[in-house]
Amino acid sequence: MSPASHALLIGWASCDLTPEEPVLLAGQFHARVSEGVMDPVTATALALEAADGAAVVMVSCDLVAIPDGLRDAVRAELRQALPEMDPHAVFLNATHTHTAPEIRVAADSLAFGGGTVPPVVDADLSVMAPADYVATIAPRIAETVARAWRDRQPGGISYGLGHVVVGHNRRISYYDGVTRMYGNTNDPQFSHIEGYEDHGLNVLATWDADRRLTGLIVNVACPSQVSEQAFQISADYWHETRVELRRRLGDGLFVLPQNSASGDQSPHIQVGKRAEERMWRLMDRTQREDIGARIADAVTAVLPFIERDIDQAPALAHRMAMVPLSRRLLTEADVEAANMEAAAAGAEYERLRAELEAHPEMIAQPRWYVPITSAHRRMRWNAAVAERFARQQTKPTVLVEVHAVRLGEVAFTTNPFEYYLDFGMQIKARSAATQTFLIQHVGSGTYLPTRRAIAGQSYGAVPASTPVGPEGGRELVEWTLAAIAALWEKG
Repeated sequence: MSPASHALLIGWASCDLTPEEPVLLAGQFHARVSEGVMDPVTATALALEAADGAAVVMVSCDLVAIPDGLRDAVRAELRQALPEMDPHAVFLNATHTHTAPEIRVAADSLAFGGGTVPPVVDADLSVMAPADYVATIAPRIAETVARAWRDRQPGGISYGLGHVVVGHNRRISYYDGVTRMYGNTNDPQFSHIEGYEDHGLNVLATWDADRRLTGLIVNVACPSQVSEQAFQISADYWHETRVELRRRLGDGLFVLPQNSASGDQSPHIQVGKRAEERMWRLMDRTQREDIGARIADAVTAVLPFIERDIDQAPALAHRMAMVPLSRRLLTEADVEAANMEAAAAGAEYERLRAELEAHPEMIAQPRWYVPITSAHRRMRWNAAVAERFARQQTKPTVLVEVHAVRLGEVAFTTNPFEYYLDFGMQIKARSAATQTFLIQHVGSGTYLPTRRAIAGQSYGAVPASTPVGPEGGRELVEWTLAAIAALWEKG
C-alpha cells in the first residue's frame, strides 16, 4: 500500500479532575479528608486512527487506580458522547498517586472494593461521597475522549529510549530470610534489596503535519507517591514533570504519563537518603522537583534524535481480551493467620468505636478519624481472605481486561495490577516489538507478586493483598507476548 493509505490521525485533549469540595483521598489504610489542593489532578487523552479505520484512545488519569465502576461509567458515557467509536477501544490508566480522590465504591472483578470508612464515622466527615465524585468525573473524562477524537489531525509519531532514576525497589531483605516493604536498611541484619530496578524511560512523541511537537507519552517504572502521606489533593511528581516539560518545550504540550510494571518499586530512597537530601538542598529543589527535572532532562536528551525518525504512516492495531488468570490459591493456614489479624484489628476498631461513642467531642480534634478508619480497613482487608478462600473452590480463575496495541514498531500492553517488575522485564526481554511500553493500573491495582516476594512475605506479597499470585503473573506474561507476536505477524 502507498504511504498515504496508512496516514495517521492524532488528537489530544485534557481535563481537570480536581474536586471543588473535600473528598476522601485514596492510597492509605486510614481515611484522609482532603484539606486543600496542592496541585490539580487531571486526565489526558490521546486518540489515534489509521487510514484503515483501526483506532485506539489511551487516557491517563491522576488517580490511584481505575476500578471497574469508573471504567464502565466512562464507557457508558462514551456510548452517548461518541457513538461512532467502540468504547472498548478506549482504556484508562492511573498514575497511582496516593493523593487523589477515592474512586473505589464497590467490589470489582478482583474483589477489592471501596469502604475505608465505617458508618459510625462517615456521617461526621462532611465530604463528597466517592460515588458522587465518580459520577462527576466519568462524563468529564468521556467528553475529553470525544474532544481528542474530534480534534484529530494528520501527524506522525517517533519514539525512543532514555534512562532516568525515579523508582527504587522498596522491598528490603534481611539475613533471617524475611523481607519488609520499606524496611530499615540501617540494620546489621540488612542483607540486600530484593529485586531489580528498571530505569528505562520510554518516550513516544507526536508531531503535526508541519513536524511540530504536539504531545508526549512518558512511561517510567515508578508509581507517583512521593507525597503519599499528604492530606492535600495532588498529582504528585507528575505535576512537576508536566510543568518542567512545558517550560522547556511549550505551554501547549500534552503529557500523558504511564506507570510501567513496578509493583515492588517506589520513589522513596532506600539507600543513601541523607546524600540525596543534601543534594536537593544544594539544588534548592524538592524531591518531586528533582524527579520532574530528571525526567525532563531524559526526554529532551532523546527528542533531537527521535525527531529525525518521524513515522507518518505507522501500522496501528489494537486487541482487547478478557484473560483468565489463576487465583493465588489460599490454604487454611492462610485463612487462619488472616483471621487472627482481622480479629486483632476488629478488637481495636471496637475499642475506638466505644471510645468515640463515649466521647463524641473527640470529633472536634484534627484528623480524629484516622485511627478508627485504619483499624476498620485492616479488619476488612484481612477478613476478605476467608471470602477468597471460599470463592476459589468454585472459581479458580479471575477474568481481567487486557489490551495490546501496535503503533509502528512500538507495543503498548496493559495490566490491571501493581505488577511486580520481574514480570515486566520478562515481557520486555521477549517482546517482538522494538520498544515495549508496559502500562499497569489499567484496572483496580491490586498487587501481583513474584515467588521470591511471597517467600519473603510482607505487605504487597501476603494473601490479603494478592488475589492473583505468581502463576497468574506468568500466565499474563505469556498472553501478552503472544498478543504482541500476533500483532506483528499481521504486518
